Amino acid sequence: MTAPEAESLRTRPETRRRADWRGQTPIVAMVALGGAIGATARYALALWWPAQPGGFPWATFWTNVVGCAVIGVFMVLVTEVWTTRRLLRPFFGTGVLGGFTTFSTYTVDIQKLVDAGHPRTGLAYLAATLLAALTAVWLAATAARRALKWRHR
Repeated sequence: MTAPEAESLRTRPETRRRADWRGQTPIVAMVALGGAIGATARYALALWWPAQPGGFPWATFWTNVVGCAVIGVFMVLVTEVWTTRRLLRPFFGTGVLGGFTTFSTYTVDIQKLVDAGHPRTGLAYLAATLLAALTAVWLAATAARRALKWRHR
């Protein structure tokens, strides 16, 4: 014999999982769509501006710096202005910008430079990307906040 409470505990998690998945489906779809757009843009930029063997990978550098600047502006807007748009953050923030910026390619580029006998270039790239990306996100977020304050005056 089983207690009625035990029966309800067995059936609820399955029902909850189905409901959770249905609620998450639009979010997952928006991340996937945005990711496809962002990754395609990044790939097109890499084809348009290929890195020379042993040279500084400018396309990846600028992709990450520009992407971080856009992330800075976007995060201010999505947290302070567009707070009710449920699918905007997954689509654009996680999807498009997550697919566009590429810190995995950044690490592969560093490894290629070191393996090809260009450790100084690899180290310069490592430091420059990190400093430029962090500076870009900070400057962009600060500028966006100031612009919002100025707009509200």
